[in-house]
Amino acid sequence: MIKASKLRKNRNLQRHRRHLRIRNKIHGTAERPRLVVYRSLKNIEGQLVDDDAGRTILGLSTLAADVRDFQAEGKNPRVEHAFAAGKALAERAKSEGIESVVFDRGGYKYHGRVKAFAEGAREGGLQF
Repeated sequence: MIKASKLRKNRNLQRHRRHLRIRNKIHGTAERPRLVVYRSLKNIEGQLVDDDAGRTILGLSTLAADVRDFQAEGKNPRVEHAFAAGKALAERAKSEGIESVVFDRGGYKYHGRVKAFAEGAREGGLQF
């Protein structure tokens, strides 16, 4: 019998397991790729992935040149930065001809920066 403490290990392993559960349910195609979100302590990253071909179509991080220069003015600058990154990713996707995506929150709660990234992508013109 395996102890419950061995199964839990750490927060990152738990998030990875949640992400794998989500990945069993959603699948990205060339017409409707999967929008994957990765959140670190300081930055957030989004990628459009075609699971059929097994390749990344396009990606953007808050470290990208056009998003890095964004000046946040509110209480929570990282949330505003994530919103701007989502909007910039949506604009790039629209220029590539991608209109709709499948959202993959990556095992994170749909809250805070992940939610702001998704709302920014919606405002930029992507359909979820």
